[in-house]
Amino acid sequence: MSETADKTDKSATAAESPALATPRGRRAAAQRVREARDRLTSTSGTRPAFDHELLRQYAQTRLSASLVVILLVVATGMLSSLWIPTIGAVVWTFGILSIHAIVVRYCSKFLTLPSTPALTKKWRLRFIVLDLLYGLAWTLILIHPSGIDVVSNTLMLFVMLLVVAVSSMLAAGLPIAAFAATVPVTVAIATNFVLRGTLDDYILAALAVTAEGYFALLAHRLHSTTLATLEARAEKDALIGELEQAKAISDEARHRAESANVSKSRFLAQMSHELRTPLNAILGFSEVMKSEIFGEHAVAVYKDYSSDIHNSGVHLLNLINEILDLSRIEAGRYELNEEPVSLVHVVADCHHLLKLRASSRGITIHEVFELDMPKLWGDERATRQIVLNLLSNSIKFTPQGGEIWLKVGWTASGGQYLSVKDTGSGIAEDEIAIVLSSFGQGSNSIKSAEQGAGLGLPIAKSLIDMHGGTFTLKSTLRVGTEVIVTYPPERVMTALAPMHAPPLQPDRPPEGLTSDKHRARHKPIMSAGTGL
Repeated sequence: MSETADKTDKSATAAESPALATPRGRRAAAQRVREARDRLTSTSGTRPAFDHELLRQYAQTRLSASLVVILLVVATGMLSSLWIPTIGAVVWTFGILSIHAIVVRYCSKFLTLPSTPALTKKWRLRFIVLDLLYGLAWTLILIHPSGIDVVSNTLMLFVMLLVVAVSSMLAAGLPIAAFAATVPVTVAIATNFVLRGTLDDYILAALAVTAEGYFALLAHRLHSTTLATLEARAEKDALIGELEQAKAISDEARHRAESANVSKSRFLAQMSHELRTPLNAILGFSEVMKSEIFGEHAVAVYKDYSSDIHNSGVHLLNLINEILDLSRIEAGRYELNEEPVSLVHVVADCHHLLKLRASSRGITIHEVFELDMPKLWGDERATRQIVLNLLSNSIKFTPQGGEIWLKVGWTASGGQYLSVKDTGSGIAEDEIAIVLSSFGQGSNSIKSAEQGAGLGLPIAKSLIDMHGGTFTLKSTLRVGTEVIVTYPPERVMTALAPMHAPPLQPDRPPEGLTSDKHRARHKPIMSAGTGL
């Protein structure tokens, strides 16, 4: 039992070892699984039969209880001198102690031997024979009382019960050995009572046989409990081994994936010059050809071709810039150039840049800004990219004649938030996680004529995470989408803020203006469609 516990502890320790990710570690884990499964295989007809473990428990129990057996033998030898000659009691005591010494010696030797089926079978037979000799030795002292009075009968029955109880407990790991040690004693005592021929003796014989049956049943129950415990431990060892194998395989796959991802990110981060240089040449020459700086084209359609080349180059450059930005973020090479930034001014500038695009689609953009907002300590370029990505996404997926709301204000904790809300097609709830992953696109994006690379939202989320803020996307299909980004209070430059405290608002922008006083603090609504 201790061997199984030791193996379990070793397995639990190895489960946390990084050596499992190596081929040698995986082979060792597989070997432990096979050993645990082998212990579930029967060699003696029972299932499961842990023969070696049961014999080890038997030997350890006999060794630990050797002093108890010696005391029992000595006490019985002293009592037996009342009905047999003293020399006979001494000879009997010496003889049974010799048998006990042999059992103890064999048990100690067995515990030092390796576990093999042949040795286990051989030692199992030895222990059964020794217990049989031990039981026969007890019959020599119990079937020769000096008289037939009640006291002698009671004493003989008491000693018999004590011997049977102790033997049954000690040999519970090997039930056949328990029977070999107790059955001869019980048969001798019961036969002795029956031969006397009195009613009281018959009753005592019946009591002796009943006691033997009770202790035999108790030994069987103890054996079953021990067997169930060993089976549970072996199955736990097998499960731990299988978990070790699965963890080793998972760790190796994760290491390969992380290594490949880092290599990819480093490669893309280092390819900025190699990718942008030819694109700049394409854009420059196509711009010259489109503008006909060196003269008109002989064929008018060449001007249209030049315009298409220029537009395609701009689109490709924007896509490369997004990929490179995301690669630098994932590789940990994106550094924030922090400085005082006015969130309101950045949002207003981005609105101005995209106003023409929104107007061409008949989309109205409303601005709802808090007045006297202090500056933030952050990266202006990253903040501008966040706003442009969110606003361009809203314009892309808002139908003609739709509306977009840009809101900037205070959070309840003293930070600042930006909200971009549109009346577009919306995103299904089960697709939100997809659109927030790199290159992820929802079903509406795939159907849209203006498909992108699926990098706008992941880049915006990564950039706001680098600022220590939060990114929240809420959307309802065929109703609209709202994206809220918040900057933490520690990035607000309170030294430049007005003396009054910011209004306590929820950590999300308000759904609408709820009071005249609230409206007064906001800029007038500006419409991109009207050009105001």
